[in-house]
Amino acid sequence: MRQTLRFTRRLTLAAMMTLPLLLAAPRLAHAQEFPKGPVKIIIPFTAGGPTDTVGRLIAQKLQDIWGQTVIIDYKPGAGTVIGVDFVARAPADGHVIGLVNAAFTVNPSLRSSLPYDTQKDIRGVTQIADMQLALVARADAPFNTVQEMIAYARRNPGKLSYGNAGAGGTTHLAMELLKKNEKVDILYSPFKGSAPAHTELIAGRIDMMTDPFLSVMPYVKANRMKMIATFGDKRVAGYESQYPTVNETLPGFVASSLLGFIAPAGTPDAIVRKIAADTATVLRMPDIRARLQDMALAPVGSSPEQFDAFIASEMQKWSKVIADGNIRID
Repeated sequence: MRQTLRFTRRLTLAAMMTLPLLLAAPRLAHAQEFPKGPVKIIIPFTAGGPTDTVGRLIAQKLQDIWGQTVIIDYKPGAGTVIGVDFVARAPADGHVIGLVNAAFTVNPSLRSSLPYDTQKDIRGVTQIADMQLALVARADAPFNTVQEMIAYARRNPGKLSYGNAGAGGTTHLAMELLKKNEKVDILYSPFKGSAPAHTELIAGRIDMMTDPFLSVMPYVKANRMKMIATFGDKRVAGYESQYPTVNETLPGFVASSLLGFIAPAGTPDAIVRKIAADTATVLRMPDIRARLQDMALAPVGSSPEQFDAFIASEMQKWSKVIADGNIRID
């Protein structure tokens, strides 16, 4: 009888030790088998621009790691909605992922309706990078710093104006948040793209603009625009001694344009983690880091949980700015 009890206990203990391995086996199998074929990265823009460039850089390296073809597929339109919707409806097996920017976190509040639920139909995979944004002024603007600009705006309400590449993006919302926090009256002039805004700023028909750092640097270097500050939490790598951040004057004020991978909800954790881990490996490569730095992009390589948390925090932050400013684009 005692031998039977001891044998039963051993069987029970063995079963308890084996069960976690059995439960983990399917997840491990998912990761080991992925990818089974070509992987498609959906870019919700037309070809060209920083999102496309980053997508191609990462795709080539992932292709080398996976030994499978990685295809860039463009699905532009409706402020990234068409491309994101394509990802949301794709099979949840990791073979279709999306590369999104800050519009992904803004659209739920900016648009009256979306064909997908941002937090239920999609999951974050990894944040690839932060894109640095900049506040620049016309070359002869009567201020040189954020503090001087705010003081000038308070003395001259409604006299200053700023532009950007179009309503609703982070370059718009960042400046609206600054205006609200500092209680300054600055007129807003949206343009259809960065190029016409650059032209108007250089001509002196607007006073300032917000745009990706990379886009305005050639004009700043040529003394056709004046750099006031950047919006990141740290100074732009390679320009630390030249350009301050807004949050050095206004502590805690940070705005950037994220770049990251998303996947359909229901994609197995093991596959999502593998994509995230392999992307992080790519981001540690010296040639990739150097190329991203040249584009004023700060590599991140977050975990899926970290990226989901960041998406949620960005959605919350910008939803308040959008609601307070009654901003809509449809």
